[in-house]
Amino acid sequence: MIKTTTVKVGEQPTGVPMEVPVIKIQGQGNGPRVYIQANIHGAEVQGNAVIYQLLEFFRQYPPQGDVVMVPQANPLGINQKSGEFTLGRFDPVTGTNWNRQYHFDSSLLEPFSQQYLDADEAVIRDAFRERLREQFYERQSSPWGLTCGQHLAMNLQEMAMEADIVLDLHTGPISARHLYVPEYARERARHFNIPLNILIPSDFDGALDEASFSPWWQLSQQFAKHGRKLPVMVDAFTLELGSQELLDVNAAERDALGICNYLQHQGMWPDKPFNCDPISLYACDLSDYKAYHSPAGGQVEYQALLNQPLAAGKPLATLWHFNTLGSESCLSRELTLPCDSIPVLHFASASVQQGTELYKVLTNTFML
Repeated sequence: MIKTTTVKVGEQPTGVPMEVPVIKIQGQGNGPRVYIQANIHGAEVQGNAVIYQLLEFFRQYPPQGDVVMVPQANPLGINQKSGEFTLGRFDPVTGTNWNRQYHFDSSLLEPFSQQYLDADEAVIRDAFRERLREQFYERQSSPWGLTCGQHLAMNLQEMAMEADIVLDLHTGPISARHLYVPEYARERARHFNIPLNILIPSDFDGALDEASFSPWWQLSQQFAKHGRKLPVMVDAFTLELGSQELLDVNAAERDALGICNYLQHQGMWPDKPFNCDPISLYACDLSDYKAYHSPAGGQVEYQALLNQPLAAGKPLATLWHFNTLGSESCLSRELTLPCDSIPVLHFASASVQQGTELYKVLTNTFML
């Protein structure tokens, strides 16, 4: 059964509620609970098309577990327009990234692990989820109130925290498809069939994937300190599915297929109806995911191809200084990297200031 509702995530200055659409699919049996969200950043619309394709798959192959999907998760962000461009990455009032306002306080880990050290895994799972809810509701009821971005994040997180699997769909500026992978889930991450992968630690910095997996991963680490092996009970990933300001419904089918391939390996369809053609999967650790910043201001001719190996010293981009036309000053400058890499994304504009993050690249890569 598929049901569509709306959830209030805030209020506009007129007092009119801000609402997001929520699609709920009732599972046909005993499968994982899944939460999928798209478009928390205003210009990153491709995830909405992926949810559209996922819904088509779910209609054709009813899932075993319950699924909650939220397209257009940020009604403020998608409406933050400046001319033909969508801004929508930062809360315009506070300047905070919309995807850095979720909540987790790790102080609960030690007392909880002491209390439940000898409990069954099912008891631990239910008790810890309840403890997270209590912490979450305490945050919501702060007498000092919350910012607009925190209200949005809290309402979305309230849905996500009930899931066993959380997928947050994003895009980059001008970007190849890539996946942020918690180190503990690297084996399962292969099933998404996304070519570039960044392995991340258990740290929490406010993003939705971290808010979903960090509590459970850190709980597992806490139990290990006391000699008890405990599995990480929640999977969460951030999927970067191409470039912002672009919509490609046909390409979205490929990524929806990859998501279904992952989900069926997690027990969503025991008969495994989905198949992906294997591709080469490259990865690096987060510490080796490097940003290259422009050494000077100017106009950039981006040359390195995304998702293609780039040897050290080969042209990354050319920085042009057209203000020097007609003079004897240097007109252009070739930019290179000091090591082999695979470019993942680059800045969207050709005009840059000194210090602009021009490219992000995988270095010290290995096969996932």
